[in-house]
Amino acid sequence: MRSVWVMRASKMVLLVAIGFALFSFLVMQLWNWLAPEVFGWHRITFIQAVGIFILSKILFGGFRGGWGHGRPWRRRMMERWEQMTPEEREQFRKGMQGWCGHQGARSSAARSGTAQEPGVES
Repeated sequence: MRSVWVMRASKMVLLVAIGFALFSFLVMQLWNWLAPEVFGWHRITFIQAVGIFILSKILFGGFRGGWGHGRPWRRRMMERWEQMTPEEREQFRKGMQGWCGHQGARSSAARSGTAQEPGVES
């Protein structure tokens, strides 16, 4: 039984490594195809493409799971919001103003009562 898990883990590591190399190769090819002609920048090597890929994942995508799994907190928050009473919602809004730094139009709209509640589309 243990050998089955070792084989599965080694296959996963291999697939991740192949996928990582493939995406890095795609980054390199796209960069070398577009950047020199559009921006006049230099061509890059595979190692530089790996660095750009890692940097972009850190800055923009993170290293979370596959598509559609990026925001489970949003669904949970919407469920909680729907179960709150109007008084609890107002208390929550007041508590979040200090954290989120509401300024300008959003803040004045919230004070005047015209702010839209999460999950309600206009």
